[in-house]
Amino acid sequence: MKQSNILLFTTMLSGCIIFTSCKEKNNEDLTNEVNKQGAVETAVTVQHLDSTNDILLTKHIVWFKGSVIKNIEYRDTVPALGIENTTAENNDGDTKKVQVKKDYEIFITVK
Repeated sequence: MKQSNILLFTTMLSGCIIFTSCKEKNNEDLTNEVNKQGAVETAVTVQHLDSTNDILLTKHIVWFKGSVIKNIEYRDTVPALGIENTTAENNDGDTKKVQVKKDYEIFITVK
């Protein structure tokens, strides 16, 4: 399996577990803290690299008995989505039309 396929699968698996546990309104599994006795904490972000490329960054922190035993980080270059026109507003409520880089939406599925 390619490293990018492994990264995508791991990211999707981690995210789906998180989203599935938070699905119900009165879910007793909902938490604001990571169980540091045994858990994998995952963060997925997309950073703009330049006008043609973005970086998909996936970070995993592995917790075991209250300590971080491993930090895992994957970086993949993906094509930039281009520019979009939008309206920006400052603290005074003034608006202005601006061009910004489009952001990827992140969807994670766990089966």
